Amino acid sequence: MATINTYISMLRGINVSGQKMIKMIELKALYESLRLTNVATYIQSGNVVFQSKSNDPISLGTSIEKAIEKTFGFAVSVVLRRPSDFRRIINKCPFSQIEMADERRLCVVVLKSQPASSHIKAMRAAAAKSEDRYAIAGNEIYLYCPNGFGKTLLSNTFFEKQLKVTATSRNWRTVQALLAMSAALEQPDA
Repeated sequence: MATINTYISMLRGINVSGQKMIKMIELKALYESLRLTNVATYIQSGNVVFQSKSNDPISLGTSIEKAIEKTFGFAVSVVLRRPSDFRRIINKCPFSQIEMADERRLCVVVLKSQPASSHIKAMRAAAAKSEDRYAIAGNEIYLYCPNGFGKTLLSNTFFEKQLKVTATSRNWRTVQALLAMSAALEQPDA
């Protein structure tokens, strides 16, 4: 029997300011057309939890990107993670319990690939102008903005331009919800 893998996919930049509009029911149907199973979406920003026989997240992400472009007529980057990645993200959050308790001010920037160390160094110099706090951990960046995300210099676009990699951001509540959804799929039937 083939192993079934659970994935969390995050689409970059859909349903923002009337751009790249995709209804979640249509997105779910697209994933199902790719023979992905137990597909569930979370809010309108392109979060999809699903299962697949594929153990290759890179080719799986590419297949989803191609299907989205063919179906909806525009390119969208898809970033995939496994539930174990989300458990690590939550368990390794470098911010204090006080900061984590203010989850409206905490998010994770999920990078599609590992940035070059030279880009990280340049980004740190540019980010020094911000009062917000961040911590890079592999392919994720933890971001704490006490004054809110709307006022931060450290936006998703900032990280993409500085690090030269595709990124998508999710608030802490969404990170927790996606982990819960994906963990539920991994539970054996009772």
